[in-house]
Amino acid sequence: MPRIKTIFIDLLAELPWWVSVLVSATAYVVMVHVLPSIQTDNQISAMAFKAFVIPAPYLACLMLLAAPLAFFNSRRKAKQLNAQRNLQTVRDLHWRNFEELVAEAFRRQGYRVTEGGFGADGGIDLELRKSDELVLVQCKQWRAQKVGVSVVREMFGVLTAGNANQAIIVCSGKFTQQAVEFASDKPIELLNGNQLLSLVKDVQTDSALATDRQISCPRCGSALVERQAKRGPNKGSSFLGCTHFPKCRYTQ
Repeated sequence: MPRIKTIFIDLLAELPWWVSVLVSATAYVVMVHVLPSIQTDNQISAMAFKAFVIPAPYLACLMLLAAPLAFFNSRRKAKQLNAQRNLQTVRDLHWRNFEELVAEAFRRQGYRVTEGGFGADGGIDLELRKSDELVLVQCKQWRAQKVGVSVVREMFGVLTAGNANQAIIVCSGKFTQQAVEFASDKPIELLNGNQLLSLVKDVQTDSALATDRQISCPRCGSALVERQAKRGPNKGSSFLGCTHFPKCRYTQ
């Protein structure tokens, strides 16, 4: 299949399934009914317009093939988001799946999302639109290091050049203190791993995960388990404690 067709099908597969159906039907009507009916004194142009009738069914069916791809792609992304249980499952994602997770989370917040990143690092990965608002998003799936101030500076330059309203940098870990200070007085939001996990859990729809949201540690994302107080005024009473104790001392 020619590369240009592959790119077009890939684009349709990223959009809602009904877009492919609409594009396919529109293309068929234009090639079979509209173009051949155009009156022109140029015989070559007239023949060219009528010639579109022949490939019309083929091209329309080719575009229509993107509809099931788009449908299953949407289902896959939804299941991927609903499957996230804690911060570790988020960190275990491939960088491309990490971007899809972030995109799906913002999509469920009502944004129109354009996924544009095709490299493992650098550049704008997502564009979010809501009303007249344009938000640029960069995703950093870095497991072994904190996101530094240089990344935030670069994103600020992209934000200014792109005339966007806001920029968001999302990572699965943490940001350095310098990065946080640099972004504090600018239209740049930094979402660390715990904040992303909180966002994901807020928009999850799987009913089975509702219980997980109630028993997950809001500080580190690990599971909460039932324990019994062995000393103090509440001795003998049950409570929920983080499984990462003593590193995390959250109780509920």
